[in-house]
Amino acid sequence: MPARTTRAGGARPEALFKPPPERQPLAARMRPRTLDEFVGQVHLVGEKGPLSRGIARGHLASLLLWGPPGTGKTSLARLLAAAVGAEFATLSAVMSGVAEVRATIAEAQERLALNGQRTVLLIDEIHRFNKAQQDALLPHVEDGTITLVGATTENPYFEVNSALLSRLRVWRLEPLADEDVATVVRRALGDVERGLAGDLGPAGGVVLGDEAFEHLVSISGGDARTALNVLEGAAALAEAADRRGDDGRVSPSLTDVEEAAQQRILAYDRAGDGHYDTVSAFIKSLRGNDPDAAVYWLAAMIAAGEDPRFIARRLIISASEDVGNADPRALQVATAAAFALDWIGLPEAQYSLAQAATYIATAPKSNRAGAAYFAAAGDVEALGSLSVPLHLRTAGDRRMKHHGIGVGYRNPHEFEGADVDQRYLPDELAERRYYLPGDQGYEATISERMARRASARDAAREAGKTPRNPIPGPTIGRSDSMRKREDSRKRLAETQKKDAAG
Repeated sequence: MPARTTRAGGARPEALFKPPPERQPLAARMRPRTLDEFVGQVHLVGEKGPLSRGIARGHLASLLLWGPPGTGKTSLARLLAAAVGAEFATLSAVMSGVAEVRATIAEAQERLALNGQRTVLLIDEIHRFNKAQQDALLPHVEDGTITLVGATTENPYFEVNSALLSRLRVWRLEPLADEDVATVVRRALGDVERGLAGDLGPAGGVVLGDEAFEHLVSISGGDARTALNVLEGAAALAEAADRRGDDGRVSPSLTDVEEAAQQRILAYDRAGDGHYDTVSAFIKSLRGNDPDAAVYWLAAMIAAGEDPRFIARRLIISASEDVGNADPRALQVATAAAFALDWIGLPEAQYSLAQAATYIATAPKSNRAGAAYFAAAGDVEALGSLSVPLHLRTAGDRRMKHHGIGVGYRNPHEFEGADVDQRYLPDELAERRYYLPGDQGYEATISERMARRASARDAAREAGKTPRNPIPGPTIGRSDSMRKREDSRKRLAETQKKDAAG
């Protein structure tokens, strides 16, 4: 196909063939024509929405629309351009490169110079542009040649380079509420010109029963495009089966809707925000003692094809991070579930994962072990690796004791309660306390045990003595291998001493 050349220079391919309206999918035909027809995103385009207030004053700055599929990003960009009287141009980052961007910019410059009309350029899936392609937009966004509207389903703070992002205002679009999807479906059923009201059958139109209607809205997952595509497919199935209501209109059944959808549409992307949001909900449900929510998000992740080993890792982390010593068995259950997953795989391992999730969600909670570790890590980072107290060091040679190394260490097993008051932390941190057990679950027992030991040490300190264990412990004999190792070490030391003397 020949390329046309703009007056300002640069070549741009001719637009792709656009089917006539009657051949377009229902979702394309039912795009809103005005902002009054736009459904959802009240926080942006409602009466008090920031975009509504801006265009009421004729102002539209470059922006980025971020949200899941089917929430109206492309339609909203087109309507905003019309509302401020701008020319609307669109490029797809999937099919366009720097040459197409430059050609569009050239047209915008020509339009602004000759007619004083600004251009709103929508770049769909802008996250697919590489850095060079994104950088090509910078000067033209900066000088106002174009008003850029980027549309993306991915997190722009990770996918769009910071230079371009700093020139855009990011607006988050949310999945449509069921009421909004229902409004879109009703409009498609009742619209004679663009929808299904005069589309099918000799009597014209499509009627959807309450049960089928509610199921269609439910499975859409807040995606208006999905709802309309499933509706169109269900209507075609019902027409093929000559399924009609009393008035002669095509009447898709619940089964038609289910067959057209094939399966529930899961708003989940293993590499995108759906992944992180669902995992976040799962972890917070475990932490928040809600087993019902935990198994729901678990089921959602598995149904969406999430890597089950990733789920098992999150369970193991939660068992230590959120349950900790309040119930040490939680870590055993979580690691056992991971082990079971390796051995039996899905679908049978769903039982093990569900068992671990519900156990962790209902277990007593404590994050004190993790808090203790990170407090200690903070001291290590701030003070460096401090010297080990002399009495805790190993005297590999008895002559090292002349330097105080290994001198003064007292073995706790030789004292009552298998405990003795002596310092284990470096001198600089002698009074530091990291682990402060809570009162939940088994950690309450740990707390009581630590309190008893502290009281016993205080009492012994006040009495000026530390009583030895009156019950003699078992004699620990040395094995032959240990004896041979020690003899070998002594012979080596004597040989080295002779070599040094000679």
